[in-house]
Amino acid sequence: MLTRANRVLGDDLAQQIPGVLRAALGPHWEFTVDGRHIQILHPNRGTPYRPARRPPSWRELLDSLETGFAQVGAARDACLPLRWGRETELTISAVQALDPLLKDGQLRTHRSGFLPQPVVRFTGQRDATGHLKDGFLTSFVNVSRVQPIGSLDEYGAILDGWLTVLSQLGFHARHLSINGDLTSWRRRQVEGITLRFRHLDRTFGDIVLLWNTEHPGRIAVDLGSGLERLAWARTQERWHQLIYGSFAGTAPPTTLDAIRTATLLLGHGITPTARGAGGITRRVIGAIDRDAARLGVGALVRDMYRYWSLVGALRAPWPEIARAIEEEMRL
Repeated sequence: MLTRANRVLGDDLAQQIPGVLRAALGPHWEFTVDGRHIQILHPNRGTPYRPARRPPSWRELLDSLETGFAQVGAARDACLPLRWGRETELTISAVQALDPLLKDGQLRTHRSGFLPQPVVRFTGQRDATGHLKDGFLTSFVNVSRVQPIGSLDEYGAILDGWLTVLSQLGFHARHLSINGDLTSWRRRQVEGITLRFRHLDRTFGDIVLLWNTEHPGRIAVDLGSGLERLAWARTQERWHQLIYGSFAGTAPPTTLDAIRTATLLLGHGITPTARGAGGITRRVIGAIDRDAARLGVGALVRDMYRYWSLVGALRAPWPEIARAIEEEMRL
């Protein structure tokens, strides 16, 4: 069991991780450890990548993830509520399912296993014009495996299981790499070590080893990506075409992103208000270009509604959501 004192746990884990991952992944990977930096590459990484001729639908991709995770011991669990109301107004990551264990030191979690979690986050990287860069959205599906562990061997097995899941999705090990800094970081009650995954030149997720600073034996793993980023890495499609399909180019990217996010928020019953979670809905709708939406938002709302419904039932029907957006725009 991992019961080292808090003051040395981060260094102890950092020293163990390379050996644990070598044992878990086997001899078919090349490890480079330079000080605190670790990089893991496949020896046949120079071979070309050819995306599948027919990319999977969102439903097919999500079903493949659920099946793959179940086969490596991570059954699907229910989504967290989108209205969080604790340290953040909204759910911003599936890792919040681990809050009781990691932040309160309790021997429980809100959820455990595979979570395809819809989230809203305003921290996406932006270009010089203020637009979100390719690969970033205000709202997306955070696909994660979150669970407590009792040993670093479990951490290694979770990473190995992820590579198995990726293989079943059509990724090949020779196009994947893992890298990161083995120095631990700290955010209030929680410490962690983060390693990131890349497919060719695109970072698409990470695995984070986490523990409670006051109860260092309370340790967990958050292995995460985004459903959209996974599809982007696998298909190599243009980002906006992948996300918006036939609607790409029909309105400014900020407007498309805002309607997508407003559909999720209103679908979860978070209506516009002056403050709180509803204030976020009002802020999002305020980003919609009125001229671009002059003919209404119904068609895009219906399309986004189908997407969000893949990960959970929405409370309001799509025509009501479209009406609420258009009424708020007229205020």
